[in-house]
Amino acid sequence: MSDIHYYFKAIEINQLFNEPQFNENQLGSLIVKHTEGEFPELDDINIAIIGVCEDRNSINNTGSNLAPDEVRTFLYKLYAGSFEPKVADLGNIMPGKTVNDTYFALRECVEVLIKRNIVPVIIGGSQDITYAQFLGYKNLEQTINMVAVDSVFDLGNPDDEINNNSYLGKIILHQPNYLFNYSNLGYQTYLVDPKSVDMMARLYFDSYRLGQFREKIEEVEPIIRQADAITFDITAIKNSDAPANPNASPNGFYAEDACQMMRYAGMSDKLSSIGIYEINPTFDISGKTSHLAAQMIWCFMEGYYNRKNDIPSKYNTDYVKFHVILQDDKYEINFYKSKKTDRWWMEIPYPPQKGLKFERHTVIPCSYKDYEMAVNNEIPDRWWQTYQKLS
Repeated sequence: MSDIHYYFKAIEINQLFNEPQFNENQLGSLIVKHTEGEFPELDDINIAIIGVCEDRNSINNTGSNLAPDEVRTFLYKLYAGSFEPKVADLGNIMPGKTVNDTYFALRECVEVLIKRNIVPVIIGGSQDITYAQFLGYKNLEQTINMVAVDSVFDLGNPDDEINNNSYLGKIILHQPNYLFNYSNLGYQTYLVDPKSVDMMARLYFDSYRLGQFREKIEEVEPIIRQADAITFDITAIKNSDAPANPNASPNGFYAEDACQMMRYAGMSDKLSSIGIYEINPTFDISGKTSHLAAQMIWCFMEGYYNRKNDIPSKYNTDYVKFHVILQDDKYEINFYKSKKTDRWWMEIPYPPQKGLKFERHTVIPCSYKDYEMAVNNEIPDRWWQTYQKLS
């Protein structure tokens, strides 16, 4: 039994379901569950579901602590499809004496699971829990990339106490700093202070307006493929598709967009943790949002079990290399195309004096569109931003 079992409350199946009997192919039968006195063995597990029933640092969304069990009532009824899940549901991390106690518990669990090559799928709870998810990487001795699917940036002010509107500022200012890159997907311009957009640009962080992905959701794939950790605020989805939050906007991603993004996340060989936050069952309509979250997790699982291990490296040569010289020989970019999946990467020149600290960020995901830009003598934005950070 793992030491982290002390942090979890068992799942009370009989309270979640009137008749807790599942078909042999439903996830309720296939997921190894933490029931009273029976914490899952983790030796053969790939994915671990963690509920975090914490919302004390939530602004205007008290009640999101109820989300984990609501999501389970829909998740367990789904069928596994073509994959055979090696998934454990570890139960719920209940609120500690203080919010920091809850953060500490999740941080410890995330770290232990990542070290065991198990991907934690966190169901919040309020989005400030992302801070604890981030802290789980503190002792892993590597800089990481984080992607937030969110309609706003959640920067807050440096002097503010941490909450679901200010957690990102705490992550950026954390010392020691092990955040290499942050990307926001789907911010809505009218909800974000232009000064915050400027600050993101000065930090060489990526921020993408919702409209940039309208009817071309595949453009998010290389951004997601770069992430070690993803935090998904349910308010990034339009209110009509996910009403379980008083702060939800009429605009946002569609439900099918959210599922596609989760599938991309699952397929990423690099991704090692993901969290879905801000679902408040009090405001839901017929369980619509919890049902969507369950389907998002299903899509993540399906993606995970379709991973191809096709990141270009000296150990993996199953790709085609393209060398592009642009701007009168000033820059040279190597592009790599996977023979397995047709996915693209590009290489960033790495100064030897930097040592090994940032070496894992020198080959970054991209799209065929980036290659086309380089061929047309234009430097792709994501190449330039990473180049600036490494220079």
